[in-house]
Amino acid sequence: MRIDRRQSNPAFGTRKLKLGTFQTNLDSGCVMSDLDGRLEITWPNTVALAKLAEEMAFEAIVPVARWRGFGGATNPQGPGFECYTWAAGIGALTTTPGVVSTSHIWASHPIIAAKQSAVIDHITNGRYILNIVTGWNQPETDMFARRMLGHEERYACAEEWLSIVRRLWTEDEEFDHEGTYYKIAKGYLQPKPIQAPYPAIMNAGASERGRHFAVKYCDLIFTVIRTGTIEEVRAHVQAYHALARDYGREVRVWTSVNIVQGETEQDARDFYDYYVRQKGDWAAAQNMMEVFAADVNQRNVPRERIKAMQEAFIQGWGGVPLVGTKEQIVDRLQTLSDAGLDGVLVAFPRYEAGMREFRDVTYPLVCQAGLRDEA
Repeated sequence: MRIDRRQSNPAFGTRKLKLGTFQTNLDSGCVMSDLDGRLEITWPNTVALAKLAEEMAFEAIVPVARWRGFGGATNPQGPGFECYTWAAGIGALTTTPGVVSTSHIWASHPIIAAKQSAVIDHITNGRYILNIVTGWNQPETDMFARRMLGHEERYACAEEWLSIVRRLWTEDEEFDHEGTYYKIAKGYLQPKPIQAPYPAIMNAGASERGRHFAVKYCDLIFTVIRTGTIEEVRAHVQAYHALARDYGREVRVWTSVNIVQGETEQDARDFYDYYVRQKGDWAAAQNMMEVFAADVNQRNVPRERIKAMQEAFIQGWGGVPLVGTKEQIVDRLQTLSDAGLDGVLVAFPRYEAGMREFRDVTYPLVCQAGLRDEA
């Protein structure tokens, strides 16, 4: 039986600020640091984080698709779990959170992606979310002996890829497809996903081309917040909503934060300095930036911003750093909500210890602030 996805998938729920975890399928989690207690990627460890997310009724558990690490002293994101398999396992061991698989279009044929997604949607009884990424990491495509498409072409390929996936999810009759990137003969998929009309789709398009793809085809937009004031964040979020309305659509906008909490603000700042500036894997961050800022990705990163961006990835994979006391953390989450964000993915330098402290100390204050109330 098909279920309206607005009823089955918590990502479409009405809580004022939705919450999720980010990158719990990869070694080191969201940090690039030789920090003791950082995430060691074992199955029991990743399951423990999913269970903690479920205890707090988080709406999403979001992995990152990574095929090799970034070297340096710690090789962050090197060891890790492949996203579809991981999502199936996490989905079977949880009952309430939205469970995401992140999929590189170049690494997964649309028929396989559609089939795997349908299975995970059945495992989760309609809680599945497909996060589509076009890819930017050329050493990964080189490992597959695949040609790295140019920036514009990646999105053209993604449009064709997704059109095939959605047809497989929704059409009962076999179909042929002959496009620029894919040829399908008698395309067929049964059973269909649980969610109707099809599973929720996420994307993190940030370039002009990427933003149009995201709002035109996807339901959840993930964006990195690089500006500081509430007015700047609100303008950033509203730009996605305005563009979506141009296509006659509504979207939900999420970001990520890295929580560095202490008994005092100075305690938190001292810990930030310790794990980022003293223990940070700056060589890995440099390797990552060289790939990230490569000409093929058309990012035009100014030279003077490179060190700041390295620090941003060391501290929490580019997420907004929330550094302070539990009250300050809640205040910052309130600010992000007030700026119009629908959801926030949280991460911690010491992931499991941070999640437990968040559950026991901070989350009750988040609820008291009204951020988890139903609309």
